[in-house]
Amino acid sequence: MASTFRMKLQKVKMTPKPLNKIEDFCLKLFDLIGADENVASACVSSVMHGTRFGVDSHGVRLIPHYIKVLETGRLNKNPSIKFKNLKLGSGLLDGDHSQGALPTYKAMDLAIKMAKKTGIAAIGITNSSHFGPAGAYTLHAAKKDMIGLAFCNSDSFVRLYDGAERFHGTNPISMAVPSGEQDPWLFDMATSSVPFNRVELFRSLDQNLPQDVASDESGNSTQDPHIAEMLDPLGARFGFKGAGLGGISEIFSAVLTGMKLSPELLPMSGPDMTTPRELGAFVIAIDPEGFIGSYLFKEGMQRYLSLLRNSTAKQKSFVMAPGDREWQIARQRDKNGVVLDPVTSEQFKLLAERFGILSKFDLWSDHD
Repeated sequence: MASTFRMKLQKVKMTPKPLNKIEDFCLKLFDLIGADENVASACVSSVMHGTRFGVDSHGVRLIPHYIKVLETGRLNKNPSIKFKNLKLGSGLLDGDHSQGALPTYKAMDLAIKMAKKTGIAAIGITNSSHFGPAGAYTLHAAKKDMIGLAFCNSDSFVRLYDGAERFHGTNPISMAVPSGEQDPWLFDMATSSVPFNRVELFRSLDQNLPQDVASDESGNSTQDPHIAEMLDPLGARFGFKGAGLGGISEIFSAVLTGMKLSPELLPMSGPDMTTPRELGAFVIAIDPEGFIGSYLFKEGMQRYLSLLRNSTAKQKSFVMAPGDREWQIARQRDKNGVVLDPVTSEQFKLLAERFGILSKFDLWSDHD
């Protein structure tokens, strides 16, 4: 099967596609299924962040799935999102089973507004769903001169340290920080070694996984994406640290919001595509004005980043701050476009054929 897939890949012309054309196509799909404009805009904005910054596992490859579950009824095409302010600087936002991007952007905007008065604000999100790349929401805060943090749990994919079954989700943690005239410091990680979407991406590309990122059905590490059944906790021999970080995200996202724990969640991939999954998420906004002040904070960040990037590196290497690689990729892709992976390209083509818009867009690879 793998060799057959490789032969198919060799026949495909992989040409970069402009980001704006990819975005237009994705927005058109939401329009054609009757999704609310705000749902569409938020969702596409979040996955375009992933694609633009090189987080391809959480980029536009997710769009076919989101379209499917919006049509099957798992997700609400026209949600009524409500916020309850419970304490000074905190509250809960009910996502009404929307695709996760809209409630998360709304929660972060509310947290930013509240933090301007309280210094720090935190909002738990209920009745949400998979929200894509966590960095989309923290960068949204950083661009408004706030420190942003975001957490979310997901259905079980990651074994515990010495475990042999799925327990935590990939449970991302992200933080973004305004850094004066420089690009924001941007940190976005799964608390597994990689997200399971990355395993699926490697399957589609028929490439071996790095060591110590995934395990087979017995909990033994494997580099073969086709037999990977679960993910390893971050840290390899010290995976108890990654498992602990996964627990932090779990507590913020599920326990503090009253939503389902990772082992209780319906699998994102089905087979049930109609029942809402009741995910939680959590965002925090911190206003530097409530502490040292924005000017001194940004000056401190610039000093910190200068020292970091100029610190001694190993031979033939250089030191990067969190986000440096992603900002480089974003500039390259802004200029040159992005090559869609073969599976996403084919899924886009099938959707275009189904909706009768094949001639209006050119995002799929041609075959020899």
